[in-house]
Amino acid sequence: MIDFTTTIGIIGMIFLLTAFALNLFKKITQDSLIYNISNIIGAGLLAYYAYALNSIPFLILEIFWILFAIYKLTFLNKRN
Repeated sequence: MIDFTTTIGIIGMIFLLTAFALNLFKKITQDSLIYNISNIIGAGLLAYYAYALNSIPFLILEIFWILFAIYKLTFLNKRN
């Protein structure tokens, strides 16, 4: 049986990989709301996972991923 923490990590990974694949195949753009929200949610879930694993490098990566996605989302809202 998969534990709660691993389930959170898998869901976070699915969010990030789905956004990446959709962008790669030009179904969504990096400027789309869904892309950036998916990055924030996915990175947030993976940040929890990294914290639970006590993986500091992975946690730092995910925190910056969240910050960059929030910055991009803020920049897009100011531009529109």
